[in-house]
Amino acid sequence: MTQLTLTAAALLALSLTAAAAVAAVTADEAKQLGTSLTEFGAVKAANKEGTIPPYTGGLNKAPAGFAPNSGTWVDPYKDDKPLMRIDSKNVAQYADKLSIGQQHLIKKFPSSYYIDLYPSHRTVTYPDKVLKATMRNATGCKTLKENLALDPACRGGLPFPLPRSGYEVMWNQLLRYIGDTDVITPAGRTYIVDAAGRLTLTSEVFSRTEVPYYQVDLDDRDPQLYWRTYSVTRAPSRKAGEVSGLMDFLDPTLKPRRAWSYTPGQRRVRLAPEFSYDTPVASIGGVQFYDELFLFSGTMDRFDFKLVGKKEIILPYNNYKHYFNCPVEEQFLPQHANPSCDRFELHRAWVVEATLKPGMRHAYSKRTYYLDEDGSGSGMFDAYDQQGALYRTSFNMMVQLYDVGHAYAVKNLTYDFQKGMYSMVGDLAKGGLVVSSGTVAEREQNPDAIVNKMSVR
Repeated sequence: MTQLTLTAAALLALSLTAAAAVAAVTADEAKQLGTSLTEFGAVKAANKEGTIPPYTGGLNKAPAGFAPNSGTWVDPYKDDKPLMRIDSKNVAQYADKLSIGQQHLIKKFPSSYYIDLYPSHRTVTYPDKVLKATMRNATGCKTLKENLALDPACRGGLPFPLPRSGYEVMWNQLLRYIGDTDVITPAGRTYIVDAAGRLTLTSEVFSRTEVPYYQVDLDDRDPQLYWRTYSVTRAPSRKAGEVSGLMDFLDPTLKPRRAWSYTPGQRRVRLAPEFSYDTPVASIGGVQFYDELFLFSGTMDRFDFKLVGKKEIILPYNNYKHYFNCPVEEQFLPQHANPSCDRFELHRAWVVEATLKPGMRHAYSKRTYYLDEDGSGSGMFDAYDQQGALYRTSFNMMVQLYDVGHAYAVKNLTYDFQKGMYSMVGDLAKGGLVVSSGTVAEREQNPDAIVNKMSVR
């Protein structure tokens, strides 16, 4: 493994500025899709060294021992052995395949933090209808209003399989495919480990998430609505019964994020416009902001998003062990998560650099994102404070739900180097994960209906 590699499409993107209007993808350029590139825009071939395999359709066959509807997914790669261990002794040798945050963790905790690199498996799959819509979007989809909004005609597939700007890559991340039905976590847990090494359960929630952008057959949804989630807190007891929800829209300049909350003590639903940007998420102990949920969430108006290119980098990938087979008592060490629960693989990733716009306010001056080219949701970011010092690093882990045909990437680790703390969001050790057979009617999705249904009044 040697130097950064760039695709032809990424080299072209280097000549473009993130904020400037870019030319539409031509029909001739779109012919790469399904030939040298996958239908969703990733390089189909293996890399030169063979350390990244070719894409051959992903993982859509359940391994032996998988029990449908059990809430857990058997690890198809449990017998894989690490190719190598990257630690303080050899980190310089592999620095070109690591983020700044990964290198910082290895150097900061030289006796205990390491990265085991496993064989790479390109497991992501998409249904045929999503691939067809993605290929249609290649020449027809566009951003509006200086990249802040998306044309509603882009529904049903990744909007930009051939992204020309950082904004387009981020739209792909926001609209990554997570199925046509709702995803439910009966008891998703969040933990923090403070600077003294103390582990605290900060929340246990029932949550339900839908992506109307892909639910094109539902005629009762606002066509602008692309993502919606709500959660009901079950623990700790002092917060039990609290409910919160988020709704995001394709044109946030016309329809900003609609966030709401309910507390049993007040016995009323109230709007929560503060659930955005760099407002700390209370249920994550303040270790994450609202705009870094799942790496990025919300509106792109405060930063310039520049597409740097595409790079071979070591990403959290196929993290079945971390999701389903690493007990809570094993996941946490006093200064960082237990590396033995992790799985990292070499993959190609889009690199996007987000720089705070002049006159805008945010806790960060810059963030660098590394986002899986196959669109799994796996990725990382490094965030820097106003003095340019590394502030936080976050890792978003994925698994392929091979029986239902889509990836799931919600569990994440965030390290706050200024506070000396870290968080783990989306632990499924209790209750697992449920992929529903459908979704619910719009009339059941308003905040009052949700509160009543969950019997929290």
